[in-house]
Amino acid sequence: MTVKSLQRILYVEDEPDIQAVARLALETVGGFTLCTCDSGKAALDAVQSFNPDMILLDVMMPGMDGPSTLSALRELPALKETPIVFMTAKVQAAEIARYRQQGALDVIAKPFDPMTLSNTVRDIWNKHVS
Repeated sequence: MTVKSLQRILYVEDEPDIQAVARLALETVGGFTLCTCDSGKAALDAVQSFNPDMILLDVMMPGMDGPSTLSALRELPALKETPIVFMTAKVQAAEIARYRQQGALDVIAKPFDPMTLSNTVRDIWNKHVS
């Protein structure tokens, strides 16, 4: 069995400053190929052509929030098994449990450390996927 490596990440975040820091952390430090979207709708528009290995999804966004975006992404047959990780400042145990019930593989707390973000993402991948 061939284990797929993590290379392509779709990152959905509506805050430009957080987007910029995460892009630097994931592309420059982590070496990942990143497609960044600023809304759930933009993610739905970009996801099929980008074909990500993993999706990092902000929970609180205007319009379509993270859980709504996750539900919409899961309706696309090509994304039924794609790992989706929420990124949020809301990391109480009950909130994390709810995110997992909604289908998130894991949760990354915000604010995140830009120097360790790519390792955190890789650790989640290795723990759950490989």
